[in-house]
Amino acid sequence: MTEAGVSQDILYAVEGGIGTITLNRPQARNAMTFAMYERLAEICRDPAAHGDPRVIIVTGAGDKAFASGTDIAQFRSFASAADALAYEERIEGVIDAIERCAVPTLAAISGAVTGGGAAIALACDLRIATVTARFGFPIARTLGNSLSMANYARLFALLGPALVKDIVFTARLVEAEEGRRAGLYSELLPDHPALMLRAAELATTIAGHAPLTMRATKEAMRRLTAATAQAVAGEDLVTLCYTSEDFREGMEAFLAKRPPVWRGR
Repeated sequence: MTEAGVSQDILYAVEGGIGTITLNRPQARNAMTFAMYERLAEICRDPAAHGDPRVIIVTGAGDKAFASGTDIAQFRSFASAADALAYEERIEGVIDAIERCAVPTLAAISGAVTGGGAAIALACDLRIATVTARFGFPIARTLGNSLSMANYARLFALLGPALVKDIVFTARLVEAEEGRRAGLYSELLPDHPALMLRAAELATTIAGHAPLTMRATKEAMRRLTAATAQAVAGEDLVTLCYTSEDFREGMEAFLAKRPPVWRGR
């Protein structure tokens, strides 16, 4: 069953109790618009109203990217700290919807999984990837912004502080095998067709297991990770970066495809 009447930037179908969400902007490396974020959240908040799947697979169209983050052009309207905080609150609502989804979620990743795309992948319960997967938050090289405290907590819980600082400070992307060793991915597959075949096999296995056991486990893990973020304030870190001259410079440089000139203010 394929849902009709929605943006083709997000494709959604349910077959055999498995829902598949496809981030469908391959021409833009599946960069996320706000409408795409909201559609993703809508499905995850109420899977019963969207074909009642037992498992949801999230993937990107094509083999170049799972999702390369938020479409940068949408940041041009930012003018104040309130804009930055509203953005982070809006995106956190989407990520929270994925984490709270009543059914297990599986990210099937090919190619780049960066920025907002990496946050989506982190929020999924399981992640499998192709050998071309490259994960990271290269914001120190591109926009000069920061992650939300909630996303820092997710990274901290999964990868530990040393690796988080490594990948953010260096702005490097974690290659597939390193990601598997670090626990980011449970399996690596040779190419995109093999990835989607394995995702379907794994989803079929999960769909046959006790749903309440999985729901309880999902919620337990979410609460433990959320407790870390809730214990420490982080709004000052978001506003420090998003309201800076450097953030505006990073955004304009990115859109102009030139190197940014950082000034630390």
